[in-house]
Amino acid sequence: MGKAHILIVEDESDIQQLVSYNLIKAGFHVSCADTGEEAVEHLRQEAIDCVLLDLMLPGMSGLELCSAVKAAKDKDSRNVPIIMMTAKGEEEDVVSGFECGADDYITKPFSPKVLVARVKAVLKRSHMNNQADSERKKSLIIVDGLAIDKGRHEVTLDGNPLQLTMTEFGILSLLANKPGWVFTRQQIIDSVRGYDFLITPRAIDVQVFGLRKKMGDFGQMIETVRGIGYRFRSVASEAEVAK
Repeated sequence: MGKAHILIVEDESDIQQLVSYNLIKAGFHVSCADTGEEAVEHLRQEAIDCVLLDLMLPGMSGLELCSAVKAAKDKDSRNVPIIMMTAKGEEEDVVSGFECGADDYITKPFSPKVLVARVKAVLKRSHMNNQADSERKKSLIIVDGLAIDKGRHEVTLDGNPLQLTMTEFGILSLLANKPGWVFTRQQIIDSVRGYDFLITPRAIDVQVFGLRKKMGDFGQMIETVRGIGYRFRSVASEAEVAK
């Protein structure tokens, strides 16, 4: 992993230089902006891992910039942690900063060591949140109106929960994870083995029948491939092929 990239948004050159020096000394890559408008350009053009943001800026204020970042359409931009760095330490100022989406708040004058420690803490939290999001995505299967959360063992169809047995859940997860792929009955048995004490090809057919029934009209998306097994037919994937 490369150095974390910190953007300092501060119009006072002495503070900007002091903060830059200590962050570089701590092993970070640093960019600086004198205004909120300049900071926006940095965020558009560079991969920024954390923003140190002064509230009192010429033109666009720190609060306005913070709100704009957190409202960005791009998810990566929205998730950039922001540490407010300001002389305004009144309770209402702190609250305003957090309400705009700030992740932390440090008042001037501050210890460079404390600032570096705050940056490291915010980056650690951000990294942990990103890992959690990544794991969450891995456990989700979303196709057409079907959503399967393998981590929570939940299935919804058009937003409505489906009550499935362990074996039904295993079969649906296997098929829906690879729409269009044909799975033999033996492959399905191997995948769901352990949910029931005894699973046979005939038992798989019975489970699929019950699964289709619970899924209503959507159950037709589970197709029988004669002489082989089953596959999940996705409307979305078929539309792509038709193009």
